[in-house]
Amino acid sequence: MTQWYYADAGGHRQGPFSAEELESHVRHARLHAASLVWRDGLQEWQPLSTVAAELNLQLDAPAAPIADAAVPAADAPYSPPTADLAASQPVFAGGHIVHAGLWKRFAASFIDSIVTTIISYALMIPLMLIGVGVMGAGGSDNPFAAGAGIASMLAIYPILFLAPCIYFGWMQSSSLQASLGKLAVGIKVVRTDGQRTSFWRSFLRSLAYLVFSMVTCGLGVLISGLMVAFTERKQALHDMICDTLVVDKWAFTAFPERQRDELGVVTIVILVLAALMILGSLAIYGFMGAMMMKGMS
Repeated sequence: MTQWYYADAGGHRQGPFSAEELESHVRHARLHAASLVWRDGLQEWQPLSTVAAELNLQLDAPAAPIADAAVPAADAPYSPPTADLAASQPVFAGGHIVHAGLWKRFAASFIDSIVTTIISYALMIPLMLIGVGVMGAGGSDNPFAAGAGIASMLAIYPILFLAPCIYFGWMQSSSLQASLGKLAVGIKVVRTDGQRTSFWRSFLRSLAYLVFSMVTCGLGVLISGLMVAFTERKQALHDMICDTLVVDKWAFTAFPERQRDELGVVTIVILVLAALMILGSLAIYGFMGAMMMKGMS
């Protein structure tokens, strides 16, 4: 018996179903002429209207044209049927795409910097304690204890790079296609053709940003911000290197009309909190500097 699959309103694959079950979905208005369907043997997803004769379906209206909505055959190996449904979501190309601007990306980065800092310190603090403990237990005259302690301390530095890279690589290559910060402001990372990024592409994208910022002594953050503000598709350097875009969460889906150009309440709240934190930090540093100058005088 032929098994059929269809893409629901959220762009998720549903199935398998028999031809009779698909007919039932049509009768209950869960499927229409433009709904995308697939079965083993088809090279790509097809509007239901194009296979209606094969299924002996009577559709009320012809399918609306859907440009470039097909899922490549290589990405649709739906055997066995137990494959992860979230792993295959049809990409709808064409139409207006809302690219994430500087302020949305800054708000997302603010949230993600807190997350990655917590993750990094959660990994570094135990290593630091182990290193101090090993060196203290072995004594200053024990070269093995000293070496083990130093190795534990040095392991901190790779964590500063690996922790955020793994975090972004994992989150942005998942079905969410976004880190926690990007989820909060309603944006996601995709390839320039709208496809989901792989783990290693997202990993290298984050690594490129970190290395660029380190090599430029922090100026890379400013340069990336200016590139996002002034490039046509709001791409930073690490986006261009890794062939990625940061877009509205509804871009490249079946519901592009849900995209929003405005900042949104969540983004504005995050920006206000970030501004207050920055101003508060500057005030604290200013106060400490004034106290030091007073003490020196």
